[in-house]
Amino acid sequence: MYRFFVSNDQIGEKCVRITGPDVNHIKNVLRMNAGEKILVGNGADREYLCRLETISHEVRAEILSVKEGAAELPVKSYLFQGFPKSDKMEQIIQKSVELGVYRIIPVMTRRVVVKLDPKKEEAKLRRYQAVAESAAKQSGRLVIPKVGPVMDFEEALAFSQSLSMTLIPYEHAAGMAGTRQILSRIQPGMEVGIFIGPEGGFEEREMEVARGFGAEEITLGKRILRTETAGPALLSVLAFLLEGE
Repeated sequence: MYRFFVSNDQIGEKCVRITGPDVNHIKNVLRMNAGEKILVGNGADREYLCRLETISHEVRAEILSVKEGAAELPVKSYLFQGFPKSDKMEQIIQKSVELGVYRIIPVMTRRVVVKLDPKKEEAKLRRYQAVAESAAKQSGRLVIPKVGPVMDFEEALAFSQSLSMTLIPYEHAAGMAGTRQILSRIQPGMEVGIFIGPEGGFEEREMEVARGFGAEEITLGKRILRTETAGPALLSVLAFLLEGE
């Protein structure tokens, strides 16, 4: 079933209004007709099963039922991603959203190769946000994770101070027993920061700074993972540990 997102002011007591580019998508791309059913999310905590009523300059759909919060992880995970090369950031965003991430913050660390042009940053973030929305639709999310703004490493660490816990996978971290103990402290309702380095990882000086901010080192196993693999791998672990029946 096709899924769309609207703002709360487009949701009435008995019907939903869909405007903007989704109207053309429904009318001319999907060629949907009155009577067909769709799912509409408010981008936060509710999803509505609706039946299309009218399709013109806007789409109106009757609300049939409401679902709350079923597709979200019981923790809010913040992925602080060291800026990767090429188009890897889009892949990271897509897979992380599918796996339940709450927010993604691109981070400029010392080993980041990409030099982001400030003039192009806004356009890149719009593109990244569109990738996040598309992935949220595909995976049945009720929340559209926010992407950005871009932060430097210490700025990101300072931001993470407001979270319940901050994790930083590191290839020189101690064995899996310590990691299991750290992860066992994560409980539903917490906000968890995850710092992932770019290609080449974090410098030791950066790790010292992260420790000073209270970040906890963990290992993701005996194999060294690529930057585009590490974040989704840890999100998968959190989903396995925390999702209920």
